[in-house]
Amino acid sequence: MSSRGLALAPPAKNVVVYRNGDPFFPGRKVVVNQRRFLTFEAFLNEVTTSIRAPLAVRNLYTPRHGHRVAELGELQDGCQYVAAGFEKFKRLDYLNRGRKELRGTRNSDGLQVNTSGWLLVPTFHSCRNTGSLHALGCFYCSVFRNGDLLSPPFPLLLSKSTPLQWNTLLATLTEKADLRSGAVNKLCRLDGTQVSGGEELVNGHYYVAVGNEEYKKLPYFELLVPQNSAYKTLRYVD
Repeated sequence: MSSRGLALAPPAKNVVVYRNGDPFFPGRKVVVNQRRFLTFEAFLNEVTTSIRAPLAVRNLYTPRHGHRVAELGELQDGCQYVAAGFEKFKRLDYLNRGRKELRGTRNSDGLQVNTSGWLLVPTFHSCRNTGSLHALGCFYCSVFRNGDLLSPPFPLLLSKSTPLQWNTLLATLTEKADLRSGAVNKLCRLDGTQVSGGEELVNGHYYVAVGNEEYKKLPYFELLVPQNSAYKTLRYVD
């Protein structure tokens, strides 16, 4: 290629790409070089590998408003984007890892309650006073959605001192999980065995919310909990 051709070539752009629905993913830097990526699809294939997406990336969105990017020319140098498959854009605070966007209120106990449900404490399990969750007599579980390898687990914060009403817990799980199959009818461990009561829940463990369908044995933890994820720092030990 002549020096004139090189001079006219579009300059490379540096962007940071996040995984849709993953509030703890730190983002990956990707160089957009139009000499290397002749099509937008080729770039999306590179993003799929770079962010280790569980499914092929087919859409890019702006992180704050979810505007869809349709071609390479729309990418801006130094900007951030969210990579998704065919699922809807999930509105998180991607630029501040580990936090949900944007609205929240405080309950009567002074605990943060996020209206989108990321750090929602079930109202029938209030943990009073301040300090660490462990000191408050609370324990923490993480719950995956059955068959869903795109959404990270959501947290479930419970009180050790308040008797657990199982039907009430299932109703809370139904609201938070928002399963495509409908209501959550059972809670399973990662090996597929069913939890039959609140006394079987273990602090810091991971579970799967299941509807009427069969439990789907998938690598939830391996694919949805990054090795250095803040989820692991939230696992409390008695």
